[in-house]
Amino acid sequence: MTLRRFFDRLGLAVALFVIVSPAVLFFLWMLSLSIKFEIDNASYPPVFIPSQFNWGNYAAVLASNRFTTYFLNSLIVTGAATFFALFVGVPAGYGLARMRAHKAAVVILIARITPGLSYLIPLFLLFQWLDLLGTLWPQIIIHLVVTVPIVIWIMIGYFETTPMELEESAMIDGATRWQVFRYVALPIARPGIAVAFILSVIFSWNNFVFGIVLAGRETRTLPVAVYNMISFDQLSWGPLAAAALLVTLPVLVLTVFAQRQIVAGLTAGAVKGG
Repeated sequence: MTLRRFFDRLGLAVALFVIVSPAVLFFLWMLSLSIKFEIDNASYPPVFIPSQFNWGNYAAVLASNRFTTYFLNSLIVTGAATFFALFVGVPAGYGLARMRAHKAAVVILIARITPGLSYLIPLFLLFQWLDLLGTLWPQIIIHLVVTVPIVIWIMIGYFETTPMELEESAMIDGATRWQVFRYVALPIARPGIAVAFILSVIFSWNNFVFGIVLAGRETRTLPVAVYNMISFDQLSWGPLAAAALLVTLPVLVLTVFAQRQIVAGLTAGAVKGG
């Protein structure tokens, strides 16, 4: 190993440590809060590893605050929003990539970076007029404002890097454009679809503003449920940290299992400056 390569690897390791260590530290501190009694959470100097674990915080969260109902609501909203986003966004990304419609891609990016609050007020009035407030449908529909542009933008960059020769060969053999998309482009695009899927799930699962405005008592999602555990007169750090970990766990597990697909999709999509 040359000296230059050694310093390159050392610099990369230092950069990764600087970027990753704060997130890992916050996660471990949240885990520590969730397994301690309140007297340990309020102690000074802080106690990171308690002498006795308190798993009752998790039991308290699952038993109160209608956590199971809110978990099911989040599962329905995130699942539906991600499914419809992929159903619409993957073909749209393929079509825009093949037409080289870069101006349309920029418009979609602008729609993504526009603050969600700008969509919230008019859609709130529309859902109120349709008498849908308090149901899950408004949250599913408004989450598409976030997830569809993400899917389209990722798939445009990915499809632009896939080889055209295979599609041209299939069309010469008599395949239609839909058959080319279904049997040639989609199998090649699986890593990109995995990235779009994971990011859609993360953005939808963690969305807070839409849920607190559009949801009713029975249709709140998990981020709103965690927020409702914060009160003015008392704040229990143990149950709050346990609830936050339970909200994070599904997305974390999904990301760990799909990490190879994510890396492959991001690497392939970054070959061109999509």
